[in-house]
Amino acid sequence: MNKFVKVCAAFVAAAAFSTPALAQDAKTLDELLQMIESAKISESSEYRKREAAFKSDQRKQAQLLKQAQNTKAAEERRSDRLEQNIRDNDVILAGLREQRDKRLGSLKELFGHLTGAAGDIRANLNQSIVSAQIPGRTVFLDELIDKMSSDTRLPSIEDIEKLWYEQQREMIESARVVKFNRSVLLANGEQAEMEVVRIGTYNLVADGMYLEYSPENGLVSELARQPSDHQGSAEDLQEATSGFTKVGLDPTGPLGGGLLRALINTPTLVERWHYGGIVGYVITAVFAVAILLAIWRFIVLSGMSSKVSSQLKSGSATEDNPLGRVLAVAAKNTGLDAESLELKLHEAVLKERPQIESGLDLLKIIAMVAPLLGLLGTVTGMIITFQMITLFGAGDPKAMAGGISQALITTVLGLVVAIPTVLMHTLVNGKAQRILHVLEEQSAGIVAGSVEGK
Repeated sequence: MNKFVKVCAAFVAAAAFSTPALAQDAKTLDELLQMIESAKISESSEYRKREAAFKSDQRKQAQLLKQAQNTKAAEERRSDRLEQNIRDNDVILAGLREQRDKRLGSLKELFGHLTGAAGDIRANLNQSIVSAQIPGRTVFLDELIDKMSSDTRLPSIEDIEKLWYEQQREMIESARVVKFNRSVLLANGEQAEMEVVRIGTYNLVADGMYLEYSPENGLVSELARQPSDHQGSAEDLQEATSGFTKVGLDPTGPLGGGLLRALINTPTLVERWHYGGIVGYVITAVFAVAILLAIWRFIVLSGMSSKVSSQLKSGSATEDNPLGRVLAVAAKNTGLDAESLELKLHEAVLKERPQIESGLDLLKIIAMVAPLLGLLGTVTGMIITFQMITLFGAGDPKAMAGGISQALITTVLGLVVAIPTVLMHTLVNGKAQRILHVLEEQSAGIVAGSVEGK
């Protein structure tokens, strides 16, 4: 029984958690009954309070709902009035536009042409290098176009005359060579105040440098790469005060600039040489060896030929030249028969031949190897080109330009090396053959003289 009482007391205490006094355990059935009665009384009082609060809130919500409905109805009536005002205003605006169009008459077509002309002039002035000297010319044109495109404003006679003035000023400035001072962005990123010469609407120059004008930000900057062949004439123009001065300019002007861009982007000989890559460097090194070898052999053979010529005029044999050494062999073997003497002299000539023909075979090999190296560079360049096509496709020519340049430049380098090397080999070999011809001629003469003496 005591356990049942405790369980019931705990249940009552949990159900009536809002009353702290009921949280105590009941010890008897009477106490449990009293606790249940107290909980009922407490709950009834609390429920009445909550019911009263709910009814009060319900009345407030009903009032708010009524206010919202009244506001909605008022706004709907206001929306109807505004829509009616819009319809009335549209009718009035249509009448006013019709009245304006009747009064404008042919001027409406004129304003259309003026709007198109102003747009064209604005585009030209934005791109013109005259704006580098006279900035802000397009602000007026923007306002004029807004006026002619507006329904409430009209351009004045002064505005139309100013439009004609700007067009006329651009035409006049295109035929003038003018000096003015302004800030120039140099290639190293620094700003410098310089005297700039404007050649019509074609080019800007300063201190012998060609400049470019950027319409987007209004900056005048030095070209990253200058046309070196024309910088001297640009300096002459800047120093001139009157008369005519010869100067190179791009007739396509700032709107095109294709000729000047192509001129400054044309690679120099050194840059073309670098396009050959490693194979090009090897071909160049081989060419340098061929030149040095040819010069050395030409000098040696020239000195040797001079000594041989002196020996021909001398009556005594000296061993400082090939002919003298051959004649010395003949002098030492005067007692031999003709066949033995001929063999001795032939042996002496054969001993002199390697020294005379030294380096000629190497020149011939270089002349043969140079085109093969060029072909090697061509194949290597084409491999690189095909790799670029595989990676990036054939839509971008710049991606393939490097490999094609190497392929063509190495071929050219190989031919450039081979042709002069063949000519040098021919020249040096001719000198060597003339010396050998003299030796063989003198040997044959000695043998013939020995036969006749017998």
